[in-house]
Parts: sequence; structure tokens; C-alpha cells
Amino acid sequence: MAAPALRRRCGRAAGLWGGPRRPAPPPLPLPLPFRRRAHHQQHHQQHHQQQPPPRRAGGLLAAQCERGLFQEVFPAQSAEEQLPGLLEPGRPPLTAYCGFDPTADSLHVGHLLPVMGLLHFQRAGHNVIAVVGGATARLGDPSGRERAREAPSAERVRAQARGLRAGLERLFANHRELFWAGGGRLGQAALLDNASWLGRQPLLDFLGGAGGRLRMGTLLSRQSCQARLRSAEGMSLAEFLYPALQAYDFLHLHRHHGCRVQLGGADQMGNIMSGYELVSKMTGTDVFGITVPLITSTTGDKLGKTAGNAVWLNRDKTSPFELYQFFVRQQDNVVEKYLKLFTFLPLEEIDHIMEMHAKEPEKWGPQKRLAAEVTKLVHGREGLESAKRCTKALYYSSVEALEAMSDQELQELFRQAPSAELMLEPGMNVLDLCRKANAIPDGPSGYQKITDGGVSINGIRVTDPETVLILGQHILKNGVSLLRIGKKNYYIIKWLQL
Repeated sequence: MAAPALRRRCGRAAGLWGGPRRPAPPPLPLPLPFRRRAHHQQHHQQHHQQQPPPRRAGGLLAAQCERGLFQEVFPAQSAEEQLPGLLEPGRPPLTAYCGFDPTADSLHVGHLLPVMGLLHFQRAGHNVIAVVGGATARLGDPSGRERAREAPSAERVRAQARGLRAGLERLFANHRELFWAGGGRLGQAALLDNASWLGRQPLLDFLGGAGGRLRMGTLLSRQSCQARLRSAEGMSLAEFLYPALQAYDFLHLHRHHGCRVQLGGADQMGNIMSGYELVSKMTGTDVFGITVPLITSTTGDKLGKTAGNAVWLNRDKTSPFELYQFFVRQQDNVVEKYLKLFTFLPLEEIDHIMEMHAKEPEKWGPQKRLAAEVTKLVHGREGLESAKRCTKALYYSSVEALEAMSDQELQELFRQAPSAELMLEPGMNVLDLCRKANAIPDGPSGYQKITDGGVSINGIRVTDPETVLILGQHILKNGVSLLRIGKKNYYIIKWLQL
């Protein structure tokens, strides 16, 4: 699509074309020497379990602008004039990258949109690089922070980098297996760690090379820098140099992998501009930056570790059930937007889902579809099935779902619930069970708790304390009983030697 047409479609008011304008040099050849190649899927999945390749009409930029995923493109003039053409089908593939600092050992929901940006590039036939910031995490990105991060040890950063790398590999693998139906070229994907080049870069060489091309006035003018300099704590030299190191990442990836596009959250525009400045000055090549929206809570806070509201993508931090429920609980005023941002569903299908929702809002159709698509991308098909089992067990008192649940799922679903291992004795009744599990007090008050209807076993209320426990009813086929006292106090009972 021609640049003026794209501009009309996205609208200048939306701020897609950001930053200063300057004359743009002609594009250079695009060498792509990748070290790792993505493995193509060998077996096609069933049609209803996969999403078709993206619509090619209008090109990648226009399609993601329409979905709302690409928020701003930088720099304005050269991006407007060149990037739509460079991304057109049939042209040599471009390479795009995004960085992820390992400030924790897991990605969280706030990281999903940059990953979705990379996956959409890959689906359009372009090559992508996910960079784990094993070096930059040692300094800490000052963007959006009121005070400096606590400096982590080198070993801690390496351990957290391994966790991020595993999470990114899982996302790319699940996408390739479950969401790519073929019918076109799936771009190559590489996972790199910037410690492998920044860790070997001599300080004087860095300062004399890249440091000589970055202007102090530009770095000082960044909003994040200005806010920190005005604060009581001030800003350390390490934090001040963070944008310079991230800019060097872009330069390194451009030189060694032909990278010309950097993706990042909307709060990363200052760092992206520094990378653009360094690469263009040192190579004369036009490169580009694209930002994606930040995901915020209902109070407007950015989702993430710093705000203390992170929804993690590693199962040991946030279970598939918890991730599923996070998206199921999204309100009507954001669910259509999230379907466009977090899924690969065609826009026509999203329109149909919303039309059905207007007719039957009590079914929560868009929320359930959103939750299913995201959970499958993050945790795979089995993770989605686990989330559905836990949902049926907790909210629909499904005995079948409880019987099918693994020990891991039970612990995930009832994280704070005490567990006990008991032997089933002849004639053992409900009162015996509750007392052996330390779930009710001794004496008449505990007895009355049962008679008043405050006890249920496997979702079924019991009011007779003398009821003898029955296999298949009070004790499930998997040797488990789920005891609930009151509304929220759960106890997991595992029966031995049944």
C-alpha cells in the first residue's frame, strides 16, 4: 500500500508516524545471516485448531495498525515513505528484534504484546530476533521508574535469563505448532543474549565508537532522564548509560543480522530513538522503530513486576487456570480490543464474536475465546485443557473434572489450601474426616458446623456428621477428596492404600 494511503487509513491523529522528519536515503540490500533457523512444522494440525495465515491485503503495517498493535512508527518521513514498501509481500524479508531484560525469571502478560509483534512479523514472512538482556539487566532501564533498581548479582541475572529464554522458546514453539497452518513462509526466529557481545566489548572501544556518536543533549532531554534528574535520589551513571547500551544492541544486530526494525513498548520510544540515531550515524542505513501499547490495570497502572500486579507466563508463578481467569474476567469495554491485540483471529471473526455477544452477553463468549487463545499460546493445548478442568471443578462443582485433575493442578488451583494424607478406616465418617484434617474445632461447635451446612465434600454439601465415607462419592477415583469448610477454606485430602 502506498504511504499516503496508509497514513489516511491510520490517521495522523493516532500518532502512528512519530518523531522528526528528514530526507531518507535509498534503502540498502538486506543481508540476513542467521545462525539459527526456525523448524517448520512437519504435521499440519486440524483446521479448527489453527489460524490461517494473515490477510495480505494492505501489508503488515496496515493490518497491525487496524488491529491496534502497532502504535507508533519512527522516524516519521523515512518510515512513511519506505517501510510499507519494504514490508510488502514479495520483497526480501526484513529482520525485526525486540529486547527483554531478565529482571525476573519469567515473562509476564505485559511482555505478550511485543512478542505478538514479533510473531506477526514472522507470520508475514519476515525474520525476527528476541534478545534477552543478560547485560543490560545488570544496569536497569530507568524508563518509567522513580528510583533505581536494586543491582542484581551476575549469577542471578544469568539464572533469570535462562528462565526468560525458556519462556520465549515456548511461545515461539506453541505458535509454530498450534497457530501456523502453513500456506506461506514463516520467517526465521532467533533467540540471543546481549551479554554475548556487550560482555566482550572493551569500555574504551565502546566510548570511542558508539559513545562518540550519541549526543548528551539528546539523552538528557528524554522524559525518563529528566524525571529522574529532578528526583531526590537522582540518576546513576549506569542508568544514564542504559539507552546507549540498548542502542548498541541495535547496531550490533544490524551489522551481524541485517536487523532494520526494533519493536518495544510505548515507554521504550526514547531508547528506540537512541538506537535509530546510533545506527543511522554509524552505517548510513535507514532503520525503524515500532512501539506497541502498554497493558494497564483497571486503575491505569502498567502491568508488571514493578507495580506488583504481574500476571506471569511461567506455570510455577501463574497457573494456566489463573492466566485463563485473568482474561475471562476482562470487561466488555476492553475485550474486543484485547481480541485484536492478543490473538491471531481474523478481524471478521472478531466482529462476529462481538455481534453474538451483543445478543447473548450472559455467555461471556468473547472473554472465553480470548482466554482460550492466550492460554493455548502460553501453555499449549494441555495447558488450556488444564485451565478448563480447573474452571469446571471450582465453578461448576464438576466431579468428573476433579477426578481428572493431577496433583499439580490441585496444588495450583488451591495454592493456599492445606493438604493431608489419611488412611481410610472402616466406618470412617464425615466428622472423622473433618477432625483428622484439622478442618473444624473439637467439640460441639465443630459438629454444629456440619449440621448447619457449612461443610461440602467434592462440591456436595453434607449435613449429617455420621455419614460414612463412600468410595466414588466422598473419595474420588484418583484417591482425592476436596473438603470445603465455609465458602473459601479448602483442604486437599489424599487417601493412602485404598
